[in-house]
Amino acid sequence: MEIDVVKLAPSILAADFARLGRQVAEAEQAGADRIHVDVMDGHFVPNLSMGAPIVQSLRRVTRLPLEIHLMISDPDFFLDEFVEAGADSFLVHWEDNANLHRTVQRIKSLGKRAGVAINPATPAVVLEEILQDVEQVLIMTVNPGFGHQHFLPTTLHKIWRVRQMIEQTKVGCDVEVDGGIDSDTAPLAVAAGANVLVAGTAIFRESEEVAAAMDRLRASYKQSWKEPQRVKCRHHRRSDLCNLE
Repeated sequence: MEIDVVKLAPSILAADFARLGRQVAEAEQAGADRIHVDVMDGHFVPNLSMGAPIVQSLRRVTRLPLEIHLMISDPDFFLDEFVEAGADSFLVHWEDNANLHRTVQRIKSLGKRAGVAINPATPAVVLEEILQDVEQVLIMTVNPGFGHQHFLPTTLHKIWRVRQMIEQTKVGCDVEVDGGIDSDTAPLAVAAGANVLVAGTAIFRESEEVAAAMDRLRASYKQSWKEPQRVKCRHHRRSDLCNLE
């Protein structure tokens, strides 16, 4: 995988909602590939977050694709509402979905990109029968529901495994990671095979402009690409997972 194909997806869960439109515009100007919107219902995950009205407002201020991560118990029920609001793609979870194939086909029938997300404790093997039908796989590198969590290094081997599955069966499918992505962990995820990085706190931090934060994130994995293949694990545990040759 070429390092130039790595894409950034700023997650507005960590944005300042008093300045949301401005921060999204700054992310677009700084070269973001898409905007990641986390939707939570308080049932699938123990938290509540934004709905379709936020997507509708964002659609007026950015031309970037709006990626909707549905961490909800019945995603099929809300698809039309988000499409009308301006959504471009959907990520739905493998967990707690009685008919994932039907959900994915419904998304595609609406003319939108479909992706499947899996939680940290869910093995990569569950993707075998759905991989041919999706354009992206989202690997949660924290337990879903809250921002500001620490990256789980035990997910690195799963990223690598999903990348191998894609190279064998669905070349061109994105491997996206979400959770605890910053200048320390981005190089590890990219080295394992991720080509889309969802980042919230690392981009929408109060102490730094959005463009500067995105530049810092890009520089971290580009610099690591120039180093030897053995990835430096820095402060993370289980360093054996970082040697993925």
